[in-house]
Amino acid sequence: MQTIETHDGLSLPKLGLGTWPTKDEECRSAVLSALELGYRHIDTAAAYENEDAVGTAIQQSSIAREELRLTTKIWWDQLQPDAMRASTESSLRKLKTDYVDLLMIHWPGQDWEPQRALETLAALKEEGKARHIGVANFPLALLRQTVEEFGIVPAALQVEYHVLLGQRALLDYTQQHKMAFVAYCPLARMRVSEVPQILTVAAKHYVKPTTVALKWLLMQPNVAAIPKASGRENQKTNLEALDLPLTDDDLTVLNGLPKNQRLVDPEFAPKWDPLDT
Repeated sequence: MQTIETHDGLSLPKLGLGTWPTKDEECRSAVLSALELGYRHIDTAAAYENEDAVGTAIQQSSIAREELRLTTKIWWDQLQPDAMRASTESSLRKLKTDYVDLLMIHWPGQDWEPQRALETLAALKEEGKARHIGVANFPLALLRQTVEEFGIVPAALQVEYHVLLGQRALLDYTQQHKMAFVAYCPLARMRVSEVPQILTVAAKHYVKPTTVALKWLLMQPNVAAIPKASGRENQKTNLEALDLPLTDDDLTVLNGLPKNQRLVDPEFAPKWDPLDT
């Protein structure tokens, strides 16, 4: 599996398994299947209410814990220091592990103290609860403040990113600081399968449009993707993206698509960066 190497030594597979919104047996089965197929990065979160199923699947697999990269996240309403510690301990119990490889703030909080929250996240790493720390859904101004004012350089940033949504400013910044850029919703909730230009490229290579959309992401230097795939066949199809040889002409078509479709925008979301044009 191709990996991204970050500034602080995190080796993150380019392709991982997203687990939202699967739960219970569906989640356990999906994670176990993915591990059998060669996936080594599993992404979950306290808010997904599936950490127990993820932990059970990992426990039941034959993969050594040190070979895995396990991500979980602390929800936006749990960003006071004591609550962050309680959330992390709860996640570790459910995941049946002493540590996670990547512990993230899931969303910026409301009426929160960013510096205290980020310093607590860093402290949890120092205490061995997490090997690396990251942030999700941070716009550029908050990410810059994290690095340049608070002196904390995350190992990874996780945000919505796909061939129909540009993130140039965040991409440039994470590349400058050797952070992994983890794309969630990488298939635009399957909208990529409805775009004529993507369908044309997929037909040319005899693959599914989702494979083309994933390859567009995975070709980018510090970008990883975590598509949700609960079925074994979809997991296999996603793996095919790693070896798909897109041409310069293909990339011209894909790069030329409008990059203005933001799909994840809950009421508690921060003010996003301007859309790429």
